[in-house]
Amino acid sequence: MEQLKSALNAALKREGLDRAVRQSEALFIWEEVVGKSVAKNCTPEEVKHGILIVRALTPVWRNEIAIKKKEILEKLNTKLGKETIKDMRVL
Repeated sequence: MEQLKSALNAALKREGLDRAVRQSEALFIWEEVVGKSVAKNCTPEEVKHGILIVRALTPVWRNEIAIKKKEILEKLNTKLGKETIKDMRVL
């Protein structure tokens, strides 16, 4: 099984897709990073060119995420490795 994982990782890296895969992981670890309360009210929609797009239910939550943006980006990048997510836009 480790050989398969190793081969897949090598193929992704060779094709330049490893970064895109890491970026997409941000969508799956969102709740773990921001907590249940924020995750209920702010949903990550996609990652485009290293920019995480998040939809907030209300302007209050949009403001909350804007205030915590730097902290959230640091936590995401700590879990994902390197500077995978460069920025975050809240809609």
